[in-house]
Amino acid sequence: MDPEMQKMREVVLVYLDRSGGLQKFVHDCKKYNDSKQSYAVYRFVISINPSDIAELDATLGNYILHNPLQAAQIFQSVCFVAIKTLSLIEQLQTEAQISILLKPTHLPPLPSYVLSLSAYPFNYTSQRFYMSEGIVIAMGTVTKYTQGARFLCTEETCLFSEGFRCIRVHCPGATESATVRTDFVCSLCSSPLQEDMKFRVLGDKQIVEMIDAKILNALKGYSNDKSHFRIQAFTVFLRDELANKMTIGNHYSIIGIPACVQNGLQATACIEVNSVQLYKPNGPSFVSDNFKYLLSLTSGSCWRFTAILANIFASQVVPPGTYNTLKLAILLSLVQTCEKENSDYLDLLIVTSDTLVIDRLLNYSLCLLPRGIRHPPSSEIFPSVSKDKHGTGSASIQACSAVLAKGGICYIGDLSSYKKDKLELLQSVLESRTTTVFIPGKKYGEEADQQVTVSVQTNFWSFVDVDSSSKKHIQKENSLIGQMDVSLIPVNLVDGFGLLIYSEFPSCRLSSPVVHHILRKAINPEAMLYKVSQQFRTQDYEEFILFARNLHVELSSEAESLIQGYYLASRRVRRDSIHGSTLSASALKILISLSKAHAKLSLRQTVLEEDAVIAVLLLESSLTLKHGTSALCVAPNPVFPFDLSDENSLQQRDIYLMQCHHQLLKFIAAYSPGIHINTNEE
Repeated sequence: MDPEMQKMREVVLVYLDRSGGLQKFVHDCKKYNDSKQSYAVYRFVISINPSDIAELDATLGNYILHNPLQAAQIFQSVCFVAIKTLSLIEQLQTEAQISILLKPTHLPPLPSYVLSLSAYPFNYTSQRFYMSEGIVIAMGTVTKYTQGARFLCTEETCLFSEGFRCIRVHCPGATESATVRTDFVCSLCSSPLQEDMKFRVLGDKQIVEMIDAKILNALKGYSNDKSHFRIQAFTVFLRDELANKMTIGNHYSIIGIPACVQNGLQATACIEVNSVQLYKPNGPSFVSDNFKYLLSLTSGSCWRFTAILANIFASQVVPPGTYNTLKLAILLSLVQTCEKENSDYLDLLIVTSDTLVIDRLLNYSLCLLPRGIRHPPSSEIFPSVSKDKHGTGSASIQACSAVLAKGGICYIGDLSSYKKDKLELLQSVLESRTTTVFIPGKKYGEEADQQVTVSVQTNFWSFVDVDSSSKKHIQKENSLIGQMDVSLIPVNLVDGFGLLIYSEFPSCRLSSPVVHHILRKAINPEAMLYKVSQQFRTQDYEEFILFARNLHVELSSEAESLIQGYYLASRRVRRDSIHGSTLSASALKILISLSKAHAKLSLRQTVLEEDAVIAVLLLESSLTLKHGTSALCVAPNPVFPFDLSDENSLQQRDIYLMQCHHQLLKFIAAYSPGIHINTNEE
């Protein structure tokens, strides 16, 4: 026996003993032994830490990293000796019946261990471990594959005509025909081999399509990044305990062995996965010094910081001071993005006639998030089903704009361009934050039909062209005061969006500065037209939003009372004799989401009454556009009643918002007397 090989076997035994792997191995053997059933293959998953093994023996560590299939054979022989010595599995006869899957905890953080399909060369023939990461864009249903099979020689006098000597085990990247088929011959006598079907061992298999996260930059529709890169999806095989470990739309880090699968004349690059981990990017833990200084200057008021943020936001696209209400709503929606389920969402529907400017503004804002997706009209917003392209005939669920925008923004463009069925589906998703994919069993080789529920965790942005709406539909004659005619869009769908914003408020109708800005940008697209564009760069806003959205905020009791009081009072005020209250049940969630978002934007972890006041004014303005004015009777542009040109205008705005706060308290006292609100007599 090779002394070096014997030494590595000894090291394997020492490592398994020290790491607790031996104890797990004995436990797994007990489950096989208790079943009293003979298998062609006994499969064991062994978790290994390459660093710890390299410290025990560098040769074995190098073997595991660069020759994992041969390293698995070393573990196989050690496990076989252990089973026979300790009598762990009575049914086991030969070493060939043991199948070992090595599961590395990590790989060295070096470029040579990173696999990227967007970089050359793609070394899929090395049969060693690589780590890669990407976003799941398609998932197949779980099907069966052959883990291992027992073959017997058809020549009765041959030694291989009995026992467990001819065992075929699945290898990384191998197709089903490589493990079981009818043309295998005996290595002793060259007679045909025949499979003993009662010993075939089946396992679960799932085919997943992943793609480099750089694809998100290509789907934003607008980006400052001028670099060019090649993007290609790659196939991932999840087997047995890893099946259903991935969720469509999520970002994962994987460790596996690359291979090339031949399907007819087509060759597909794939990775046989050994380890899966959810990818968690490190968000910025800071904001720029200019933002910190601005925060300190405005510390005397809970409203000034966010007002200035909105005023100067997107100065690369629109002049400072224009579209302030819309820009504040955009910022609130941006910081209210999260990949957690049951989180707070804030969807925006904008009514405008300046579709070009609004489209540019929304496109620019998308790029401030890692997951900002502009939906291309030629593709699907929500998941669809197609036949798996790897020849299995099973169903594959394809990702879509809404799923790829998980934890971010999905901008779907002009809402009036979609057909009725798409709008109904959108309404359903806005209400439940899930969508159901139907898989007909007969079409995809299954016995029964399936329904797969996919979570949709994104904020939706859209706009309606008020001019096209008025051309297609006759204006209502019985519109209420302040009500906007958006009859082109179903009422329930409009209610599904958190905020309805009209971008043509009088203070925003600054056509001359906007036209001047557009003309200067057309002449010199790279020009910095305003000083604030240099002081507060796009990158600064990116870092600020990523920091702010990760803040964990809690409602104060005062803010909670104000929100509840307004909600109950509005339900009483906004009602008719036929339909009851016109205030949707989701209004309370929207109020809480707006309040939390304003607190995050103010870099606070507690939601104050002042945050709730802004939330109420934004929602009341939205409700006025949908259903007309109420007894609260807010101004057409309640959050930015006049232009912010200097400190005096900020002071006037604070006084105005204090008056709104006082008016809101009186409204609650009049229409929701059961709610106790602390009032400040001053």
